[in-house]
Amino acid sequence: MRRTSMLATAIPLAVALSASAVQAAHTPHAVPAYIGAAVADRARPQEDTRRDAERKPAETLAFAGVKPGDHVAELAPGKGYFTRLLSALVGPNGKVIAIASPPAPDAPPDKPKPAAAVQAIAADPHYSNVTVSEQRASQLALPDAVDLVWTSQNYHDFHNVPNIEVANIDKAVFNALKPGGLYIVLDHAAEAGSGFRDTSTLHRIDPEAVKKEVTSVGFKFEAESDLLRNKEDAHTAKVFDASIRGHTDQFMLKFRKPK
Repeated sequence: MRRTSMLATAIPLAVALSASAVQAAHTPHAVPAYIGAAVADRARPQEDTRRDAERKPAETLAFAGVKPGDHVAELAPGKGYFTRLLSALVGPNGKVIAIASPPAPDAPPDKPKPAAAVQAIAADPHYSNVTVSEQRASQLALPDAVDLVWTSQNYHDFHNVPNIEVANIDKAVFNALKPGGLYIVLDHAAEAGSGFRDTSTLHRIDPEAVKKEVTSVGFKFEAESDLLRNKEDAHTAKVFDASIRGHTDQFMLKFRKPK
């Protein structure tokens, strides 16, 4: 009788503990005050702030572990959504190096350069800790090792660059980091098991394929966040499709260079 009673008590307790563990796995990352201040920076343009609800920058940056004083390299910064946030977060003792591709040799002279948006940010005194370097990611070379390399919604496109082995980009990132430094990859998720099949068609990539590729050059996989996951995304639409744009299933991966 006593054993039966103990089992009756233990089973619901185990279920409760299990439920608690699942809840913890989905709990948003604690946001330090310095990250909250960076997100609340009044210098951020409305074009950026109105996207915060979908991009969840505070929790995303908290997961990444960026902190004041860090030196960060951002690969393919685009229009600078995260460039501004990283600048405000690392502060006057930190540095953000925006790595943008140089213009294609055959690009029309009136076509905006890939670096144009972040060059405008770097020219603003409010973002005086931002510098821009025009170079190809596969040949990444920095004057000093950095604490963290960040790339958001770009990794799939690395696979769309002709005559590039993406593992060489990962190796260049590895070499650019200090021992113990972090590599953060955020991107649109493809169907499980699809590997690199959908990088150019749907602009998606299988997170497991990313893990395998990045760790092949010496990185240690450290953590994954489900903060931006969307179970309602069937992974069949292009990320620019109106039916899913801004609400794609996205993954965040954290890799560390061993000390």
